[in-house]
Amino acid sequence: MIVFDLKCGQGHVFEAWFGSSRAFEEQRAGGLVQCPMCGDPAIEKAVMAPNVAAKGNRKADTPAARLDPTPAAEALPSPDAIKAALQVLAQAQTKALETSQWVGKSFAKRARAMHAGEETEAPIHGQATLEQAKQLIDDGVPVAPLPFPVVPPEARN
Repeated sequence: MIVFDLKCGQGHVFEAWFGSSRAFEEQRAGGLVQCPMCGDPAIEKAVMAPNVAAKGNRKADTPAARLDPTPAAEALPSPDAIKAALQVLAQAQTKALETSQWVGKSFAKRARAMHAGEETEAPIHGQATLEQAKQLIDDGVPVAPLPFPVVPPEARN
């Protein structure tokens, strides 16, 4: 079998399998080959055709698969999966906030002091502007944004 990349007069590209080039030409001449997207019978071989099918060919690499705007890999997670992920995130947030000290807006100053050895290293969390965070990173101070909102202890639920 030979897989052909075909194109209709409307510009849709799709694939079709034929036993030979002659079989494709005969079926096309008989009006048996039409665009699966718009039904246009004006079909011709696309620039990439013909492709000879091989054992390692994957369906995801075909033109028809590339036209699908929502591949299966992009399917939304189930509500149960979302709920479980939120629970894990909430547990991580609780653990991180309980095992570190809130330093508020003095975060950048305290992180820099710890990095310079002027203050004992300890886990801290607080607030920093985007510019402060960039400057800390540029200066080699090991900081990382937390994957959840950080608020003062009195504002927590």
